[in-house]
Amino acid sequence: MSKQNRRAFLQTSAGALAAGLGPARAALKDGAAFGDRTPRLGIAHASQAIPANEGKKPLRLGLIIGIGKDPDAAMGKVHDLGLPTCQVFIDELEPGLAGRLRQALDKYRIEATSLVVGGPGKEVWDFYQGPLTIGLVPRETRDARVAHIKKASDFAKQCGIPAVQTHCGFIPENPNDLVYKETVTAIREVASYCKRNGQNFRYETGQETPIALVRAIQDVGMDNQGVNFDLANLILYGKANPVDAIELLGPYVQGIHAKDGMWPTNPKELGKEVPIGEGKVDFPRIIGRLKELNYRGAVTIEREISGPQQVEDVRASKRYLEKLIG
Repeated sequence: MSKQNRRAFLQTSAGALAAGLGPARAALKDGAAFGDRTPRLGIAHASQAIPANEGKKPLRLGLIIGIGKDPDAAMGKVHDLGLPTCQVFIDELEPGLAGRLRQALDKYRIEATSLVVGGPGKEVWDFYQGPLTIGLVPRETRDARVAHIKKASDFAKQCGIPAVQTHCGFIPENPNDLVYKETVTAIREVASYCKRNGQNFRYETGQETPIALVRAIQDVGMDNQGVNFDLANLILYGKANPVDAIELLGPYVQGIHAKDGMWPTNPKELGKEVPIGEGKVDFPRIIGRLKELNYRGAVTIEREISGPQQVEDVRASKRYLEKLIG
């Protein structure tokens, strides 16, 4: 994740995609989009409340996209890119938006695998301000963000989206740290709320080491927790090689962000995100390991730039991943 505000990026990316996509769309018959159901990996001890992806194609591709105020346009772009799934980012939970999103998902037959939520408040994606501003760790914004995630869970329920995911922040390595204990309590509150709505709660990897994330999951103790395994973030934050991290996180992986990047070299700033295949993520080994683990969920492309190049990079990523997935 760059310094760029994630919410701003995802809102502008819908417009950037529009600039690079043709207007023609095939006519679609009415029919409900298929909701994601949590993938279960073939390794030990992950307990998940939502059923697996029975009857769906494993490793199906998707795109993370902000819908802004026009979900039809956003889902049309996903459809035009030839992607069957998406992760939906939403900032403002406006009245009537859930119904319009559900209509758009049905119209284009797009499967929304999760609702991605951030904020409210300032979030800075670096090593100095990040620990003070991201996720549920900072005390100053924690209550507001707990409330926001609950509202997002209600929104997702209206849309039939089976998972809510977010960055929880720089979860402390020390389990005796009072902030760690407070964060675990806050996560338990939102995960419990999501469970009452029939949803999984997903942590997006990035700010914490894999073992700290597993510790938090186990200390929260809910059976509807999972991980959105952002391959590049582990590298961008200098936390782990994703090939190694999957051995720890594998039982909890419910989603994948297909993204590439370089290790950080400036101790104040994250590493640089680059197009898939040009960075340090070993995609052939990751995809091969996911197949071995019987991962049946989606692989969601994320490209954190704006403009026409974003569209070309997404298309190139799709071609690259299709060859690996087979």
